[in-house]
Amino acid sequence: MSQTGNVAALDRILTLEIVRVTERAAVSAARMRGRGDEKQADQAAVDAMRRELNALPIDGRVVIGEGERDEAPMLYIGEEVGTRNGPKVDIALDPLECTTVCAKNLPNSLAVIAMAEAGSLLNAPDVYMDKIAIGPGYEPGLVELDVAPEENIRRLAEAKGVAMSEITACVLDRPRHAHIIEAVRATGAAIRLIGDGDVAGVIHTTDPDQTGIDIYMGTGGAPEGVLASAALRCIGGQMQGRLIIKTDEQRERALKMGIEDPNKIYTHNEMASGDVLFAATGVTDGNLLSGVRFGRSDIQTESVVMRSSTGTVRWIKARHNKLEKFHLD
Repeated sequence: MSQTGNVAALDRILTLEIVRVTERAAVSAARMRGRGDEKQADQAAVDAMRRELNALPIDGRVVIGEGERDEAPMLYIGEEVGTRNGPKVDIALDPLECTTVCAKNLPNSLAVIAMAEAGSLLNAPDVYMDKIAIGPGYEPGLVELDVAPEENIRRLAEAKGVAMSEITACVLDRPRHAHIIEAVRATGAAIRLIGDGDVAGVIHTTDPDQTGIDIYMGTGGAPEGVLASAALRCIGGQMQGRLIIKTDEQRERALKMGIEDPNKIYTHNEMASGDVLFAATGVTDGNLLSGVRFGRSDIQTESVVMRSSTGTVRWIKARHNKLEKFHLD
């Protein structure tokens, strides 16, 4: 299939079908909210997402998943999904971002997926990644991974035309980020600590007037980094990421996936290129999306779906009739 034909097919398939995938995963996970079982909640989301993906007319391959081939119950890296009758696509996914959050029924748990033409999404092992991100409207490379946090805050404040004390950085609340938190606060800037959910954290930088977040910094999962990059491709902004590969085993896995330079700094355009679609559905209530609501006769979901080639962002509030089969078994 030609590139043009592939893009047209993506448009036809993914306009709404990609949202159905995250809706089903979110609803299945939401049934496990607050029950204290992270694995069961995650598996419910995985099973629902796999079932919906396999019903799509695509020839899909998971390049960013929940694990690698030895973790077969999960949607693993390299797994093939879809009916196999359709365009070849790369898929990055997190059926349940923030499993602990869902198990405790805390805010900001999501079901997330990105899809793009084959060869467009970074194929990387399930390791950690250093990340920095800001929203749209700035010259490329304004902030950089290898620049000290205080210098990045200074650059951003100068570009915004504000004092550094008016900048707020979003950082995962982890001991490993103590030096970043200290450096940012030393500039007079504020910190917004989050327990989990750095995909939403990165997306929040794209609308600081609403979210109060100007910049994202820190180390998180590589899968979340690729998913966040896909979102930025659609709605604007910039991001840099670098895989954290510490062991020979990780280095060997990365090499098999085509990562020749483990120290390479990727831009969001390199992590997610081509025509990209991104979708997320809220599992628990959060700053980005409301969580699933179970009514007496219906189920309500809130989702966002974006496409890079058009820049379209759709917010979808859906009401699903419980009398219809909704794959909740």
